[in-house]
Amino acid sequence: MSLKTLIDDNRTAVEADPAQAAAAFSVTGQLVGTTEVAIRAGGHQLTVDEPPVLGGADLGANPVEHALIALASCQAITYRFWAAQLGIELDGLEVVAEGDLDVRGFFGFDDSVRPGFTAVRLKVVPSGPESAERYQQLADAVDAHCPVLDLFSHTTPIERTMAVPA
Repeated sequence: MSLKTLIDDNRTAVEADPAQAAAAFSVTGQLVGTTEVAIRAGGHQLTVDEPPVLGGADLGANPVEHALIALASCQAITYRFWAAQLGIELDGLEVVAEGDLDVRGFFGFDDSVRPGFTAVRLKVVPSGPESAERYQQLADAVDAHCPVLDLFSHTTPIERTMAVPA
């Protein structure tokens, strides 16, 4: 099935029943080492860890690298979907995501320093026969519709609960 057909079929289903548009995702993480975390996402298992300089064994990408992984991969997928919707030929795509982080915020050395990224840079390199203007049109559509870019760009309400043993 082509992406265009998949998109059209989803549009038809959602227009017939808007409740079809709702999707929920869940992951579960368990601390299994000093900084090693076993993560389960659907049927997938992965390991998250910190490098030795942050107390880990570097058994996997660290959490902020996973944030950049999520951003870069969501960008690539969203480019593919929007290229199909806009009829833009996209032979390939490279996405580089970089983020700047000051560990003083994470360690609590300076509470005026943000613990998260202070800047994120995306470099997107499409390949194909289209003009620069068409790829810019595609980039604009992706910027407006990429779910993970939206998470990075806007505040998302978070509700945290804690189940403390009695």
